[in-house]
Amino acid sequence: MSKTRTIVPAGGISHVQGRTDLPLVDVTLPEFLNKAVERHGDRMAAVFCQAGERWTYKQLARRVDRLAAGLLSIGLYKGDRIGIWAPNRPEWLIAQFATARIGLVLVNINPAYKSSELEYALNKVEAKALILASKFKTSDYTGSLLDIAPEIPNSVPGRLRAKRLPNLRNIVLLGADTLSGAFSFDEVMKKGNRAVQSRLDAISSSLSPHDAINVQFTSGTTGAPKGATLSHYNIVNNAIGCARTMKLTATDGLCIPVPLYHCFGMVLGNLSAMACGATMVFPSEGFDPLATLTALESENCTAVHGVPTMFSAMLDHPEFDQFDLAAMRTGIMAGSPCPEPLMRRVMRDMGCNEITIAYGMTETSPVSFQTAVDDPIHLKVGTVGRIQPHCEVKIIDAEGKTAPVGETGELLTRGYLVMAGYWNDPDITKESIIDGWMHTGDLATLDDEGYCRIVGRIKDMLIRGGENIYPAEVEEFLLTHPGISEVQVFGVPDPKYGEEVAVWIVARDESLGEQALKDYCEGKIAHFKIPRYVKFVREMPITATGKPRKFIMRDMMGEELSLSK
Repeated sequence: MSKTRTIVPAGGISHVQGRTDLPLVDVTLPEFLNKAVERHGDRMAAVFCQAGERWTYKQLARRVDRLAAGLLSIGLYKGDRIGIWAPNRPEWLIAQFATARIGLVLVNINPAYKSSELEYALNKVEAKALILASKFKTSDYTGSLLDIAPEIPNSVPGRLRAKRLPNLRNIVLLGADTLSGAFSFDEVMKKGNRAVQSRLDAISSSLSPHDAINVQFTSGTTGAPKGATLSHYNIVNNAIGCARTMKLTATDGLCIPVPLYHCFGMVLGNLSAMACGATMVFPSEGFDPLATLTALESENCTAVHGVPTMFSAMLDHPEFDQFDLAAMRTGIMAGSPCPEPLMRRVMRDMGCNEITIAYGMTETSPVSFQTAVDDPIHLKVGTVGRIQPHCEVKIIDAEGKTAPVGETGELLTRGYLVMAGYWNDPDITKESIIDGWMHTGDLATLDDEGYCRIVGRIKDMLIRGGENIYPAEVEEFLLTHPGISEVQVFGVPDPKYGEEVAVWIVARDESLGEQALKDYCEGKIAHFKIPRYVKFVREMPITATGKPRKFIMRDMMGEELSLSK
């Protein structure tokens, strides 16, 4: 791999490599935090506006050590998996580094998950502990947990024995609410005394940058979520690369309204800020446009992350013009394509002239392409930028050959950023990573300057407001309804979310209606997976070999609903 950035694909084929003049760093997360404390100890590390918490890097590190020691004291050791199921709270940031401090594998659980999804995730990784909030908005986390582990209230904290969660031993509850059988977060922090903290350095020094440190669930085409397994090396280096692309420095304040359970929040947000000593600013537990605008102004933020719908919600807020956003400069917009009119408003009205577009996937830690801060607007709305450092990408045709420049094919990624594999799924891992190449399932093109355009998805995945939704997963759930014979799920255009979930159903029971179907979904699958559009049909359009012709369904649904492409 050459030391300078390859801009023009070599030999007229769709194969590019990132620059390598700045070496990758071979550090663990604890070492990464230590370096930040050494360089920026008295600088503000994190501001949680809703909770009223403000910590310097030194103060963050002290909290991390207390929690790490507390987790040790309740019987959690290197290699154990610990789930976290909570919105953007101060404890999330502490837990991200405290778990890594002692070599625990942090398992990110989507706050929108319901009880069946939680049960699957915890059992898949054989989680020994779960940190959770008691509730958030309409989600009752403790109620959902008790649905699958009713033994908790009659258990001694740390000694749980639950029939449906056989590996789970420890529950750590955030906030002021209490739960019999669970530790409170504050209680665990208090257990992290100096005597236990004296053990931390020895444990951290035993860790390797290539150890698994994080599992993030991403929906699969087989219907079950898959746990992408990421190392310290994966996520630290990806964060550094993205921070450099945004030209972040210690004088920047990065607003993080995106969820921490996702790579967007915990890697491109937390770790990118830490890479240069910038301040992490969290406006609220969940995205709120007014809270985000308030944080941008009050904390003098220079950068903000979000999916296009978040930027649109801020710009369309009736009080938008009352905010002074003069300090704004950059950030990352990702999750779905940004329409040009919206991009122009973001750059002009929000002052984000150096906003960047990023593309990737959880399995690649996550970013492989990103626009430069000075790229013109047509490249920010028409492409996902050029390749990240130390990354290699090629586009292959249906026969597996590297496609010529400009031709569409599947995008494959190779390099330090590719995950170790899917947790406890060796067969699916082998299908996805071949000779080091991660097969993304995305259809893309590369132009003669190395800019990438994502043009489609092989796997039928749809993206609703930045949330990846795989039809097969929703179809599998809907087929549990006794009144449904056949089902096909697909995406249709939506001006607000980019795409919405639509479904065609062949019903066994003609009395089954749209509302009854939605009621069946409520509380059993995440809200963003529940179909917005429902059509009952007598038969599905299929090919000669019996495969569903979803493009026909999508086109017909679009015409019936007058949805623009």
